[in-house]
Amino acid sequence: MAPINLTDTHIGITPTGWTNDDFPLLGDDIPFEQCVSEIALAGFAGCSIGHKFPTDVNKLNAALALRGLSVTEPWVSTFFTVPGMRKRTIAAFQERMDFLDQTTGPVRTRSIGVAEFGNSIHLMPISLSDSKPKFTEDQWKALAEGLNEIGRLAKRRDFQLVYHPHMGTGVQTQAEVDTLMHRTNAEYVHLLLDTGHLYWAGGDPVAVINAHSARIKHVHLKNIRDAVRDRSALASASFEEFVRAGIFTVPGDRTGGVSFPEVLKALETKQYKGWLVVEAEQDPHGPLPPLHYAKLARDYLRRLGL
Repeated sequence: MAPINLTDTHIGITPTGWTNDDFPLLGDDIPFEQCVSEIALAGFAGCSIGHKFPTDVNKLNAALALRGLSVTEPWVSTFFTVPGMRKRTIAAFQERMDFLDQTTGPVRTRSIGVAEFGNSIHLMPISLSDSKPKFTEDQWKALAEGLNEIGRLAKRRDFQLVYHPHMGTGVQTQAEVDTLMHRTNAEYVHLLLDTGHLYWAGGDPVAVINAHSARIKHVHLKNIRDAVRDRSALASASFEEFVRAGIFTVPGDRTGGVSFPEVLKALETKQYKGWLVVEAEQDPHGPLPPLHYAKLARDYLRRLGL
């Protein structure tokens, strides 16, 4: 296969392989400094913001500048499908924009990742397969209106809202991604393509690229271990149980099922520009350390031409 030619992109990684925002006990003993130092050592240009990162923007800027890193994207959980949470969600999004506006780095990041966690079950100790939320018409309407509103606020400040489909939420499957894209304003609401969540939910990341390339402004390169996903003992497992069992891994890991050459070739064909961010929520104290997986992914992407 010819090398991938995605020239106007930057390669980043999330800190979830070191410390997990959803399940803080995974990597609770790993300090922020180790995480960002190993991210730089592995050869990445940036990282997203984790729960152990400094909340003082000047301290964050100094720590990242020391290592030549930029912020790939901050995160905001939205709750538009929950009555009474609209104003609080908008306020949290505005605070995140204020914070991002003060970050510095070689790459000036303007994307803010969001996912609707209203009615989400991914943090609950219940079955993913049996309990996934399905939005009502009123909830879809509330979500679309809320996303359009904060997306409009983002555009006014030269930011872009990128929506992240996520297991255990109301926007999980490829069909639900299609619905969200249909119901929201393309000028204000963009898509964060997460290859792992889409693949795990039975979707085809390449088909999503072909259908929504104009909306894709940010990409998470996440891999899924098919053997873990299909394990009969996990048929009624929770999201946390899947994570602890090793459902996620990085590009380049041969135990993963996502075809990254096909994904990246599709992005190249559609002339994607922006961040390509490796992500894999894993137990950092598993058989191999986080730095191993970070280097594995970065070396693999280099071999593909990135």
